[in-house]
Formats: sequence, structure tokens, C-alpha cells
Amino acid sequence: QVQLVESGGGLVQAGGSLSLSCEVSGGSFSSYTMAWFRQAPGKEHEFVALVSRDGGRTVYANSVKGRFTISRNNAKNTVYLQMSSLKPEDTAAYRCAASQSVAYTYSGSYDSWGQGTQVTVSS
Repeated sequence: QVQLVESGGGLVQAGGSLSLSCEVSGGSFSSYTMAWFRQAPGKEHEFVALVSRDGGRTVYANSVKGRFTISRNNAKNTVYLQMSSLKPEDTAAYRCAASQSVAYTYSGSYDSWGQGTQVTVSS
């Protein structure tokens, strides 16, 4: 089975920065499209960003474009999300996800999910 473990969440002031990591084990990381989603209490999963297998293509939600950067290191089996200019509305549980097939911004296109790491942005 594929396992994903996120880290790096925490409490940050509005306007600040935070970096998240997701380490993947139990599969062929380089064959996965990787993505980040987030979920606030009482809300559905919201797409944040994805990165292609080789890192050559990235897609961002409009709400985070220009503020967040997704990247991956296939040698370390890790995907990253660098967040800056954080806003209170960014507060959510952030989860990484992997797909072994063609993946899009829809959560149903991903096969494996991490447990999530909480990001809280104070106003």
C-alpha cells in the first residue's frame, strides 16, 4: 500500500509563510501525480495545487496562485507546498494526495491520501 505522511503545519500570523512536506512510501513515487487539497470544518475538500510526475507541470487554484508553490523531489519521495502571504481563509487541514493515473483538480481522481496537517492563520 501507498502511505503519505504530511508535516509542517502549525499556527502562523496573517502575512506569514509556512512550508509543508509530504513523504510517500510503499510505491513508485515518480509514477504519481501529486496534489495538495485542503478542508476547513464543515466544507468539502478544496483543490490547492498539483504537480506532474516529473515536476514539469503545475496547476494552482486561483485562490492561492502567486502565493503558494508546489514542488517535488523524486529522490526523496517528497512533495512540498511553500505558502506565503497567508490569509485567515487559508486556515484548513492540508492533505496531500497521489494518483497513479491521469489526475486533475477533482479529489476523486486521486488514489491515496495522507491524514492531513493543520494550518491555522491568525488574523
